[in-house]
Amino acid sequence: MQIAFLVAPEGVEQVELTDPWQAVHDSGDVPHLVSTKSGRIQAFHHLDKADTFPVDRTVDEADVADYGGLVLPGGVANPDALRMDKNAVAFVKKFFDRGRPVAAICHAPWTLIEADVVRGRTLTSWPSLRTDIRNAGGTWVDEQVKVCTAGNNTLITSRKPADLNAFCATFVAEFAQAGRAA
Repeated sequence: MQIAFLVAPEGVEQVELTDPWQAVHDSGDVPHLVSTKSGRIQAFHHLDKADTFPVDRTVDEADVADYGGLVLPGGVANPDALRMDKNAVAFVKKFFDRGRPVAAICHAPWTLIEADVVRGRTLTSWPSLRTDIRNAGGTWVDEQVKVCTAGNNTLITSRKPADLNAFCATFVAEFAQAGRAA
C-alpha cells in the first residue's frame, strides 16, 4: 500500500518526516513524498536547516485513490504553509471524504483545521494549538497519541517528536487495519 506524506517545500521538522517514513517502509508499505512544488523539500531541525528530500508528486499530480493513508508531519512552518495552499487543503480533505486514515503530529493539525475536518473529533497536538482546535469544534487532549474514529475514517494524532515511537507504532497499525478492511 502507498502512503502519502504531505509537506510544504520547506519547514517540515525532519525527524517528524524521517521516523514515520521509516516506520511505513519497515511495515512493507511504500511512502511517497507529496508537496506543493516539485523538486526537493527543505527539512529543518527546529529552526536550523537540515537535509533535503526529493518530491515524488505534487498535490496537483497526486490522486488520493492511489494512497491507503496520509501522514502529516509537523514543524511550525510546514503546516502553516500547507494551510495557505488551497490544493494542499483540498488534498487533505479528500482523505476524510474517502474514509482514508490520516496521521498528524505536532503542529500538523493546523492543516486539518483549515480543511474543516476536526469538528466533533478528539485529538492532540503541540500544546499551542489547543485553542485553535477547540475553536474549530474539536476536543483537545494532552495525550501521547490519540486515535479518533468518526464517520468512516480514523485520525491519529500526536504531540511532539518525543512521542514519535508511540505515534509511528499506532498509525502503522491503524493504517494496516484500514487496508485490510478496504
